[in-house]
Amino acid sequence: MQLNISNVLQALAFAAHKHRDQRRKDIEASPYINHPIAVAEILAREGGVSDINILAAAILHDTVEDTECTFEELEDEFGADVANLVREVTDDKTLPKLERKALQVEHARSASPAAKQIKIADKVSNIRDITSSPPADWPLARRTEYVDWAVQVVAGCLGVNAELDSVFAEAITGARRKLGAGA
Repeated sequence: MQLNISNVLQALAFAAHKHRDQRRKDIEASPYINHPIAVAEILAREGGVSDINILAAAILHDTVEDTECTFEELEDEFGADVANLVREVTDDKTLPKLERKALQVEHARSASPAAKQIKIADKVSNIRDITSSPPADWPLARRTEYVDWAVQVVAGCLGVNAELDSVFAEAITGARRKLGAGA
């Protein structure tokens, strides 16, 4: 199923509905939907990505992981291509956190080029968030650990989109400068 721009808007409405009661962990408890929107925006505006399937999957990337949504529901609404992209970037929440984090590093290397781009944009968004408006209960050491882990994940994704690679490098440089200053 080839999607068009109306499907991206449908994905946005779908994700907004699924995440409607969720908040980010930042001090302001911002609406969760801001994150998937930011990921899609990073892909489109900063990474030059115009593939509708990638943008729709970016908007939907946390729906199965963080809501009651299923892959079958995504496939029915958006087709197998989008559902499979979301599947590639979704953690198995039944596993312990450390195992999930290790699997992200491992799976990044074998992910499709489209999934790698979503993963990079996701990590850019998260790094920007934890350096500019971190969760209240995240001390400096935890934020620094996240940045170091994100570098490990994205190492397996580099080389697919030079613009996104550059955006990630800038985000890491900025985060390390800010965190090194005791942000």
